Amino acid sequence: MTGSFQAAACRLVERYYAAFNAGDRVAMLELLEDDVAHDPNQGPRETGREAFAAFMQRMDARYRERLDDIVVMASEDGRRAAAEYVVRGTYLADDAGLPPARGQRYVLPGGAFFEIRDGRIARVSNHYNLDDWIAQVR
Repeated sequence: MTGSFQAAACRLVERYYAAFNAGDRVAMLELLEDDVAHDPNQGPRETGREAFAAFMQRMDARYRERLDDIVVMASEDGRRAAAEYVVRGTYLADDAGLPPARGQRYVLPGGAFFEIRDGRIARVSNHYNLDDWIAQVR
């Protein structure tokens, strides 16, 4: 029975990234708990589905990204998961405190940690090397 929880957690995270890559933000939001905790890389925690939607709207206005080579792992009880991936993106519009955007392309390894509750994502913590990204878009 334990393996089924693990498999369900992996499928949930895989659906989350499939929705991300399809640009289907509504489908992404449906996979989140109402009180989802979101830890953006190098930023303060945001709480709630509405805050997550606003974050994605800001990101979509500044970046076009696709995640490839996604590998998902989960704990046996299905309460935690992790993913590693490669971000392939284009910097579309200036983002505060970062170099100016000129349509620069970047390729960046990244990862995320998840907490899962009642079949939905309760926390997403994203991580990548900001210095690497800055070096690529300068």
